[in-house]
Amino acid sequence: MTVSHVTTHILDTGAGRPAAGVAVVLSRNDAGTWRELATSTTDADGRAKDLGPEQLEPGHYKLHFATGTYYAGLQTATFFPEVDLVFEVSGPEHYHVPLLLSPFAYSTYRGS
Repeated sequence: MTVSHVTTHILDTGAGRPAAGVAVVLSRNDAGTWRELATSTTDADGRAKDLGPEQLEPGHYKLHFATGTYYAGLQTATFFPEVDLVFEVSGPEHYHVPLLLSPFAYSTYRGS
C-alpha cells in the first residue's frame, strides 16, 4: 500500500488511546466549492494513510472528521459532533495533520 500525500492520526486524549473507526474525508477547495477527493476510516492505531493520491496539487484542503459518530459509539457526549481542519498544500513534501481529541476540546498541528 502506498501512503497518500496527506495522512492523519487521531488520539483520543480524554481516553488516553488512539481513536479507531473515525470516518475522515479529504476535500479540495476549487474556486470556493469543496470537492471530495477521498474517504477513509482510522485504523486501530487511529491512523488514516489512504486519503487520496500520492501527490496533490498546491491549494487549500480540508479534513472532515466524524467525531460525533465516534463518541456516540462510545456512549459519550461531545460538544463537537464534527471537526473540519483546513490547511494549505504548497509543495511535494508529505503532509501529516494529527488531531488531538477529547469530548469537549480538540487541537492540531503540522506533523511530520
